[in-house]
Amino acid sequence: MKKLLLLLLTFTLCSCLWSQNQKKNSNIIIENSDFVNMNQDEVPGAIVFIGNVSVWHDGVRITCNKAYHFKDENYVKLFGSVKMNQGDSLFMDSRYAEYNGNRKFAYATGNVVMRSPDMTLTTDTVNFDRTIQQAFYNTYGTIVNGENTLKSKSGRYIAGQKKYEFRTAVTLTNPKHVLKSNHLDYYTNSGHSYVFGPSTITSREDYIYTENGFYDTKKNEAQLLTNSYIRYGTRIIKGDKLYYNKPKNYSSGTNNVRITDTVNKYVLEGHYGEIFRRPQGDSLVMTKHAVAKTLVEKDTLYTHARVMMVTGKQGGRIIRGYNNARFYKTDMSGKCDSIHSDEAHGLTRLIKRPVVWNGVNQMTGQEIHLVSSNKTKKLDSLKVLGNAFIIQKDTLGTGYTQIKGKNMYGKFRDNKLYEVDLVGNAEKIIYMYDKQELFGIDKGVGSSIHLELSDNKITSATLLRKIESQIYPDAELPQNVRKLRGFEWRGDEIIKSKDDIFPPEEQELHDKIVNRSEKEKLKEDKPMEPLRETLEYDRKNPGPALSKEKKP
Repeated sequence: MKKLLLLLLTFTLCSCLWSQNQKKNSNIIIENSDFVNMNQDEVPGAIVFIGNVSVWHDGVRITCNKAYHFKDENYVKLFGSVKMNQGDSLFMDSRYAEYNGNRKFAYATGNVVMRSPDMTLTTDTVNFDRTIQQAFYNTYGTIVNGENTLKSKSGRYIAGQKKYEFRTAVTLTNPKHVLKSNHLDYYTNSGHSYVFGPSTITSREDYIYTENGFYDTKKNEAQLLTNSYIRYGTRIIKGDKLYYNKPKNYSSGTNNVRITDTVNKYVLEGHYGEIFRRPQGDSLVMTKHAVAKTLVEKDTLYTHARVMMVTGKQGGRIIRGYNNARFYKTDMSGKCDSIHSDEAHGLTRLIKRPVVWNGVNQMTGQEIHLVSSNKTKKLDSLKVLGNAFIIQKDTLGTGYTQIKGKNMYGKFRDNKLYEVDLVGNAEKIIYMYDKQELFGIDKGVGSSIHLELSDNKITSATLLRKIESQIYPDAELPQNVRKLRGFEWRGDEIIKSKDDIFPPEEQELHDKIVNRSEKEKLKEDKPMEPLRETLEYDRKNPGPALSKEKKP
């Protein structure tokens, strides 16, 4: 009984395998022909069919003027006006073709035109493997897909994915841009492009370079990875990851972002940045370890805030920094809650608890204005409004030279204060030395005070409309009256280098991102995986239903 069951199972399995093999290797059928030559005089081993020849094989129909049918090999050669179609999904015209029924493989040459509902390929020779539903060519081809035209020396079409693969020089052109790459995957249904290796996307206004990225030719937007940058006129944006949206005139960068303006000579850096292009002037926003670097008199001004913004056109730029703003230049530094710099008026406002250090001078007030000359671009003057203080630490002792007033107005020469006026309820405490020996402390009150400075140090203090003024020996002036009301020394906050402009939490964030980025660079770079919107495009954008042609 067991032997009988085993025999039946073996017979059944063999029958299934034979049936599948027969189905796989179904015979080519000649459906129609005006004339048949079976003498095999013209081509030994072949039946010759002439005139209105129609061939059928497993879902594909081929028509031509003449055919050689090698029945034993399940093979056919086709001549003259060859037209091959696979249902409603794929059509191919040529002057000559060959078709192998066992391998389900087609070869077409001579002015080949291959079409699907959404694209047309024109080339000299195409090989089409129906088993894996792939067509490939190596004879320079042109593909037209909607507004897109692609040209390359070679390519492969994967019908099931509606995707072209190019691994040699390819150019994609449409009215909006030109894309060039040596490694491009292009989806004909969605117009989505994936590039790998040096690639460029050029339009009339913009230029994009990337070595790994995605570009939606219909929406005109991109996601860019390796070594990417976008150039807008005079501005260049770089970053580990970039996003570009042409219709919205918007771009953004994530991690190690750098926006450079080559004409206005400034750089904006951070780990998240955005550019909004507007007719009235572009807007730039940077956060996460944000810093603006501006060239000033052959020196660089570094400005940081939690959020940095640059708006306006050339000559009328406005730079804003919000929350814990700080700046550093070799001869001046400062900090405040927010900073506002107006290029057209040469005015920089430090708002809310501002402090400026210029040489040995510390200046504080309710608001500080730094004014630059529009002609020379050099720092010209300073205004300290509300409870204005200028303080110098006594370098030979423990005291502080202090001058205060309601407002303060100072003038700069070569970025150093040389003249200062404190106006309204002016007071002074000045430590006076003779050859490094303290001989007295000048304490006085008046309507205003005029200061003269040399090399940032006070050389004279003239009390105008003085109410009270006296020089006290050191021993005779009590310690509790050696500081003016509102005195605040902020020496422990002095910004001594460009690295000091970053608070500890932002520096920690920066270090983490940079370290993670360096580790990512050590990994082998691979092409982007297709996005979900690419893979699900047909499901979310259904076209008209396609009929399936069946053998009569």
